[in-house]
Amino acid sequence: MKKIVWKPSASIKSLIKRSKIISDIRLFFYQKNILEVETPILSRSTVTDIHLSSFETNYFSLNNVNDKLKLWLTTSPEYHMKRLLASESGPIYQICHSFRNEESGRYHNPEFTILEWYQPFYSMQKFIEEIDKFLQQILNYNQSDKISYQNLFIDFFKIDPLSTNLLELHQISKKLKLDYLTRFENDLNKFIQLLFTLKIEPNIGKDRPIFVYHFPAKQASLAAINSQDSRISDRFEIFFKGIELGNGFYELTDANEQKKRFIKDNKERFSMNLPTQKIDDCFLDALYHGLPPCSGVAIGLDRLIMLVLNKKNIQEVISFPLDRC
Repeated sequence: MKKIVWKPSASIKSLIKRSKIISDIRLFFYQKNILEVETPILSRSTVTDIHLSSFETNYFSLNNVNDKLKLWLTTSPEYHMKRLLASESGPIYQICHSFRNEESGRYHNPEFTILEWYQPFYSMQKFIEEIDKFLQQILNYNQSDKISYQNLFIDFFKIDPLSTNLLELHQISKKLKLDYLTRFENDLNKFIQLLFTLKIEPNIGKDRPIFVYHFPAKQASLAAINSQDSRISDRFEIFFKGIELGNGFYELTDANEQKKRFIKDNKERFSMNLPTQKIDDCFLDALYHGLPPCSGVAIGLDRLIMLVLNKKNIQEVISFPLDRC
């Protein structure tokens, strides 16, 4: 029998519940007097992050047929929202579609819904407490767990990720029957990341969400380096039932440092035979103008709704995933 793919993958009942959850989310921000914003899905630049792959559009014709502009679908609204923050928007949030040219599966769809939220003049820890209140309301639990990246590794493997070495990591991977890591991975930071992804991430936040904070400085992304310990960044991630729900930072505001990171990303892209990307000058100009001290988070809304509704696959909470769009 031919598979019926014209119908939505989520039931209408689930889509009605999804709508109610999104209404509750908007109510939370309305009551906090946090401005909802809209920013472009198409952008003249994209991200340099080696872990992200963006969708590239055909060239857009301007007034002259020979004057063409390449555009990308945004991987998140982050850069545009920070331009609003630099324009003194105050606290803001956005619910929108974002696009990543990556895998499709149980927790992934190339087009997905994201909740992005920024709070000027909030430290990382203060912002974590505020996100916890938000998640308590949406997921209906009492309080999250919180642990540093360093202590999490000590709990799981009895090693300090901030002072470990490849020999120690190879020994750990053999004990965990991950021998292939010792054969193929000799980059200390990547090795640590793989151990986290393969052995820690699926086993945390079983009963309630957990915030893991102070990721190593080499995993800072767009986060500030911690002012007390240069080995760590003010970055955090949220996990629930072994699923990554969100990624957040006390944001990097130094334009020169951000530019250095973009250039470093492109050098690493080149070494990995990945396309180098044009640096977003508008975003850098906003940083040069002045981004207020702030914290921000991106939460995968499809995953959050999946967990609220106790579903096993995001296809059960979105209408038309990749195989039906």
